[in-house]
Amino acid sequence: MKTNFSMLFYVKRPKNQQKRIVPVYVRITVSGKRSETTTGVNCDLDRWNPKTGRQIGNKEEVKIFNAYLDNLQSEIYKAHKNLSESSEEITAESIRCKWLGIEKEVHTVMDAMKLHNQKMEALIGNGYAIGTLKRFQVLERHVQAFLEKEYRTKDMNIKKINRPFITDFEFFLRTENRCSANTAAKYLKNFGKILRITLASGWIDRDPMFGYKIKMKPVERPFLTDDELNSLARKKFSTERLSQVRDIFLFCCLTGLAYSDVEKLSLSNIQIGIDGSNWIYTNRTKTGVRSAVPLLASAVVILDRYKDNAYCTNKGRVLPVSSNQKMNEYLKEIAILCGIEKHLSSHIARHTFATTVTLLNGVPIESVSKMLGHTNIKTTQIYAKILDIKVSADMALLKEKFSILQ
Repeated sequence: MKTNFSMLFYVKRPKNQQKRIVPVYVRITVSGKRSETTTGVNCDLDRWNPKTGRQIGNKEEVKIFNAYLDNLQSEIYKAHKNLSESSEEITAESIRCKWLGIEKEVHTVMDAMKLHNQKMEALIGNGYAIGTLKRFQVLERHVQAFLEKEYRTKDMNIKKINRPFITDFEFFLRTENRCSANTAAKYLKNFGKILRITLASGWIDRDPMFGYKIKMKPVERPFLTDDELNSLARKKFSTERLSQVRDIFLFCCLTGLAYSDVEKLSLSNIQIGIDGSNWIYTNRTKTGVRSAVPLLASAVVILDRYKDNAYCTNKGRVLPVSSNQKMNEYLKEIAILCGIEKHLSSHIARHTFATTVTLLNGVPIESVSKMLGHTNIKTTQIYAKILDIKVSADMALLKEKFSILQ
């Protein structure tokens, strides 16, 4: 990329007018930005020519002086050429550093990725979940692959990231990695987070993603209806493993707990709440946010069912939760046996609590948000938007109230 580069030798007139011998400075200018430093030589003000940037005269000492400045000029132009040929960032300061042999610390894209992920890994269980770390580690691999394919390099100066880099990276995610629009958007949001951290750390001077529109398509969040929930609860299974997985799934539907939270739930998490009944108190694994959920009677029945379970006793847990992978496999089998056509997972249980169990039964959205451990009520409002049946029920009450003209 071409830059508007120039340089100038000059002297500063002293405040003390009687002082005639003054230092000679060099000013390097790139695109209007300057970097100045002394040349290490002095000149008599009466002998300095500001137009040529050299000393006036034909004496040998003058020729040596001017030759010295000529040599400095050649070195500075050479520094500019070297930066240009190596595709390094060209600024007035970088030219000065190159000329003087000062090794300026260069921060790279992959440095930022690795540093962020190392810090996050150290905070697993203390504000971050392992799943969040894995997503950023996948992002790191995607960025590495993008650099190698599009820039033919394993790394690059993070200051070189610009708007075309972002748009090309999004296109790379959608085409080379075959990411959906929403998956690509999530990767870009996470990449933007890292860029904002580097901005705050002084690695970059501006946020290249500022104002960049990340488009997310609305996603349908499936949940079980009352009928499906009752069908699941009443179903008799021939194997204990299916009964246990069903019970754990139902417990999540009745409490809103995510898999990672129910898996480590212990008796210490169950305490007497403000109303004198049992509540679940946990810090969400994903966010570390405190969550408090009153236990419904059906949830207590499920807990009582496993109070003497050998696995629970040995592990210090209240429910015999298997791995998330196995649980989701068994849930597929359970869905078929119950005639439920939805894809059952630990996520759908949490969605069911937010919708069928709470919002549809008149629990205020603020309370639902607090029980789910959401950090922003807008997250909870996503569930409220999909409840047409709730809108219908609310309007039915309104219609009855304003039926005075009938």
